Amino acid sequence: MAVEQAKRQLTMVARAGFAAGIDRSAFLADPWAGCFVAYLTAKRKLRREFTLAGRDNPYDDIADLLFQRCAADSATDWWMIAQAYPTTSVLARLADAQRGELLGRWWTTMRQVAALLKRVWSASEFDQATMVVRRGNDSSTWNLLCGAYNAARAAWIATLDAAGSLALLDASCPGKSMMLIAADLAAWHRSTGGGLHPDVGVWARLPLPWDVLDGTATCTRADVEAACGDGGVDPVLSGWSGPRAQGAVGTFRATPELVHGVSIVDPVWASILRAAEAFSGGNIKGGLESSLIPADVVVSGLPEPGGHPRP
Repeated sequence: MAVEQAKRQLTMVARAGFAAGIDRSAFLADPWAGCFVAYLTAKRKLRREFTLAGRDNPYDDIADLLFQRCAADSATDWWMIAQAYPTTSVLARLADAQRGELLGRWWTTMRQVAALLKRVWSASEFDQATMVVRRGNDSSTWNLLCGAYNAARAAWIATLDAAGSLALLDASCPGKSMMLIAADLAAWHRSTGGGLHPDVGVWARLPLPWDVLDGTATCTRADVEAACGDGGVDPVLSGWSGPRAQGAVGTFRATPELVHGVSIVDPVWASILRAAEAFSGGNIKGGLESSLIPADVVVSGLPEPGGHPRP
């Protein structure tokens, strides 16, 4: 039970950082920051799609709009935002004591996840050179833990950068952990002329990260950069030895999950989205501004809490 509870907590860390620990009063005190955190974490929790195109950037144009609104307010609660979006630009706005706390929390999380990764690794037979799933591999648990570890590692490095302490990586720079890839997806990549992700080659050249974290093996920034050089990977831009470069702002698209949420509280808007085929998760058909409200939808005024209808 304790292990399953830990896995649940690490699932949240992988998708939302430390956002689950934010107190409700913080959301109420800064609604704009609260909206940004809620929206971004919801986008990060969307189910992955079986595709070669890669995952959409959860930081889309709506997230950017909310973030810019926060940046324009001198009273924004950046500590709350840093729990869910620990980028260098956000962390640079914190006090030294706050950055120090996050450094400790992210390092502790890395060690916690690494211990669980080691347990799964020792009980399985993984092909470190390819990371393609084999029969008997618990890919669900492994990939969950990898997501949490890599999220914690990226946040730890971003915090080091914001604190001006990246030089610490010269002494110890534990590498990323690679997720397992489904055999059918790997075959799909090969059939289209693709191959393994370059990061897999870097991972295979380095000591296992849990061995570095418990002191069994040594891995410095020079070791990581040498492995990246052999694999043709930029060590900084790819996040191996520095904060990963921020991707282009994504484009908002209505997902089936979003439409389901809308339908619960606003059947009128949900009907418009349905007519535009937003339920399919693809591009919106036509312009929503020209969509008509279906004839079978009730559009009478909603009551106020006191029982009086809204105008």
